[in-house]
Amino acid sequence: QVQLVEAGGGLVQAGESLRLSCAVSGSIISVNAMGWYRQAPGNQRELVASITSGGSTNYADSVKGRFTISRDNAKNTVYLQMNSLKPEDTGVYYCNANIRRRVFSGPSEYWGQGTQVTVSS
Repeated sequence: QVQLVEAGGGLVQAGESLRLSCAVSGSIISVNAMGWYRQAPGNQRELVASITSGGSTNYADSVKGRFTISRDNAKNTVYLQMNSLKPEDTGVYYCNANIRRRVFSGPSEYWGQGTQVTVSS
């Protein structure tokens, strides 16, 4: 069974920083793209940042210049460094990974359980 275990959420004040991590565990062949999504109350889940297995990154316009996504392929772990946090960054942050579990099957999407990030003004 594959699990994505997130850590690092919390309550901070505007302007402060947080670092999220998400580790993939279980029997897998490979981890392809990984990403972070967030969902604020009353809003749809939105992409925050993504990173390919080769290290190419993509960011939502609202976080460019403030957030940095990175990954450690040896540990099957993805990170999200969040600086200069704003109240509008508040939400539940979900880790996502595209994972191949078997040699002769295609990859599937997996999600973490979510971690709360709250930024007070």
